[in-house]
Amino acid sequence: MAEPVARSPIQPTPPVKIEHGWEVSGRSEAALTITDGTPLSKVLVRAPEDGAVARSLRVGFGRAVRDEHSTLVNGSGPGEWTLIGASGAAPDVIERIEAISGDEFASVLDITHGRALMRISGAQSPELLSKVCGIDLSEEFTPNGAAFRSSVAKVVTDVVRDDEDGTRSYLLHCERSYGQYLFDALLDAGHEFGIEISAFTIGETRSF
Repeated sequence: MAEPVARSPIQPTPPVKIEHGWEVSGRSEAALTITDGTPLSKVLVRAPEDGAVARSLRVGFGRAVRDEHSTLVNGSGPGEWTLIGASGAAPDVIERIEAISGDEFASVLDITHGRALMRISGAQSPELLSKVCGIDLSEEFTPNGAAFRSSVAKVVTDVVRDDEDGTRSYLLHCERSYGQYLFDALLDAGHEFGIEISAFTIGETRSF
């Protein structure tokens, strides 16, 4: 019996391969790329702003930092965090948060399959995003590690600036049903900059 294959709402571009049970596209080495990161684990945490979970995560609203497990902890709202990690890591992330919370009331939910996620990487990524988003993307207002929720191509989107080896890079995630539309809108906006579709290797923790 064949193993089940998980599929993103974003249609992969050939050559297509299966990695860790997910159907993904191959890589590109272009100067500006867009990557479907939907297979990455996503865990939504809600807890008191002054409680044990908040003190452990140590990330405030509007910021994003990687923890010792290479999980990206995004302060997505007051008393709300979105944790993004390697594919298949959601159970471990949930277990860690539940252990921290103890008797404190905290909501911990695996939203991996409910959210589409994508990454734009390249020096011209701010110019691309500026075409579809009204946020000031300058170094002064949105430095590396900045996190915000805004309209991107008319879709409510969580955006995190997460530079890679000194190269501008942004993670964007939205409701699953808007994933393909947002991906296509960003591709269209990046056409003049020579954007190409790429893919991460799911088994590598820091590959997203």
